[in-house]
Amino acid sequence: MSIWRVILSVIFPPLAVYDRGCGSILIILILTILGWIPGVIGALIILNKDK
Repeated sequence: MSIWRVILSVIFPPLAVYDRGCGSILIILILTILGWIPGVIGALIILNKDK
């Protein structure tokens, strides 16, 4: 996980997980709509997982 991905996940979480698949983007988008903090936490969790 690069520093740029972390910064991007704080600014706009769905864009940070764009290469993880459509399902991840939708989940993070829904979490971000429900609240910014759940979206950031979800994006960081997905980015921490190994590919």
